[in-house]
Amino acid sequence: MPCSVSIAIQTPEFQSLFIQVSPTRTCKCRRISASWTTAMDSNFSPTMSNKKKKELSVQLPSSAPPIPKFETSRFCDLHFDRLQPSDQELDQHSRFEFGQFVARQALLDEEYWTAAWLRAESHWENRPYERYTDHYKRKFADQEFHAIKRRCRVQIVPNGESCTCIITVRKEQKNVKRSIIKSVVGTLDLNIRYMLQGETFPGERAKAPPFCGINKTPSSRYGYISNLCVAKSARRQGIASNMLHFAVESAKSIGVARIFAHVDRNNGAAQSLYKNMGFEIVEMANALLLDEQTYLLRLQT
Repeated sequence: MPCSVSIAIQTPEFQSLFIQVSPTRTCKCRRISASWTTAMDSNFSPTMSNKKKKELSVQLPSSAPPIPKFETSRFCDLHFDRLQPSDQELDQHSRFEFGQFVARQALLDEEYWTAAWLRAESHWENRPYERYTDHYKRKFADQEFHAIKRRCRVQIVPNGESCTCIITVRKEQKNVKRSIIKSVVGTLDLNIRYMLQGETFPGERAKAPPFCGINKTPSSRYGYISNLCVAKSARRQGIASNMLHFAVESAKSIGVARIFAHVDRNNGAAQSLYKNMGFEIVEMANALLLDEQTYLLRLQT
């Protein structure tokens, strides 16, 4: 009478698996263990058909673990599903409407974070094949988020310097509600500063003494535009030029006569954008910025 032999093979239990589901959320899956049992006929020979029977048994934990929670410890105060506030809720007087979009000042932490993420996407846009790109983008966005809050919410009132984060959002539509993350499509920073003593353009005295004074006269006050970027899905719709126009008009409204911006020497599209707005290259700054491969542009309002 043929007999059968059962061989139990215990396999290592699966380790915890983390799945990235969004730039800031990681889902932790449950852990299980499994074992296989193989039954084989003892009269088996190479000329006979291989008759095997494999069984798989899976053992789940006796008590179900809690529902997986998203790991958002660094952004615990943010609500990523928060809806974009209506125009009545914001009650802003300084805003610029164009097409299906509105340019205005960022007010909410979720708007600051989305602006930071757009800047991270833009910064790493041309390096998609580098290792750990996603990790660096998240780290960049995290640092930029806190930097924006620090720059924009701690206004240096005594000397008149300030920083404003300007964003472009999709215009409010009837019966259509969007989250803030899906609504913000563009961003830039507008800084109001003063020249150092003896400067005619920002950075001219690169090796200024540590305690060099600030020239707090109306003529030395200037605007500086930085971190201009637009979401890939919303480009070629005039967002960058209109957002830049809004920033320039905002600076003019508080009496700023000169506005500066740096642009990469290899970025022809950005140079054309600024030049179409009336910006000109500051020739005297070229030698100082040669190593940085940037141009300093100036707009005289």
